[in-house]
Amino acid sequence: MSNEDITLTAGNAEVRVSPGNGGRLSGLKVDSLELLRQGPRFGCFPMVPWCGRIRDGRFLDGGTVRQMPLNSPPHAIHGTARDGAWRIARVSADEAVITCELTDPWPHPARVTQVVSLAEDALTLTMSVETYDDSFPAQLGWHPWFNRTLDGVDARLDFEPAWQEERGDDHLPTGNRTDRKPGPWDDCFGMPGGVDVTLTWPDRLELKVTSREEWVVVYDEQTEAVCVEPQTGPPNGLNTLPRLVTPLDPLEATTTWTWRRL
Repeated sequence: MSNEDITLTAGNAEVRVSPGNGGRLSGLKVDSLELLRQGPRFGCFPMVPWCGRIRDGRFLDGGTVRQMPLNSPPHAIHGTARDGAWRIARVSADEAVITCELTDPWPHPARVTQVVSLAEDALTLTMSVETYDDSFPAQLGWHPWFNRTLDGVDARLDFEPAWQEERGDDHLPTGNRTDRKPGPWDDCFGMPGGVDVTLTWPDRLELKVTSREEWVVVYDEQTEAVCVEPQTGPPNGLNTLPRLVTPLDPLEATTTWTWRRL
């Protein structure tokens, strides 16, 4: 199947999936409101096989130190899967399944599968990393760029994390945890009961981002967008909180975005 854009519809909702541009969602419309920032680098892209920054692009893989390309010097950021084309595995009116193979520079062959399921009032994204033979540490997550302004109204952000990861001058968690500090943020937060963040554009739309995962990065330093990024571990987590993917135990996570018009 080709990797042309896929448009899914359910009721008044429409999502555009772009397998050829890193497997990202390139649009999400509710009625006539476009919720995602437009442009080839934006939308909502998958972060896999790691999320956020790896310190100096290096992580310990068993007894081997691996070096990833420094695409955000001095660090490596947001994985490799957003850089290439994904394949279309299956499409229906309201669901798409796309896959990509993890290859060089990632040292372990593996397959990533992303399922995009649209309902009239919700979008569910599920991603998995499966290995064929060897085991390795990995992370996955999503990086949506939600438009800060909808129909002339700015978003309000509401969430109650259990803690904020203290951020060092190198933008990486120091290992200390604090209470939530005032924004703007480019920070990781812990939500042990599951990610639960609400974006409200008053008198326009409410959007809830939820996940069973307990880590979320909030990035709202840009005027155009607000990013709410559920992920399976903190930044630099391949080093500090490795989650092993094995042939018997793939890594899988889900996030759901639920909306209602106000």
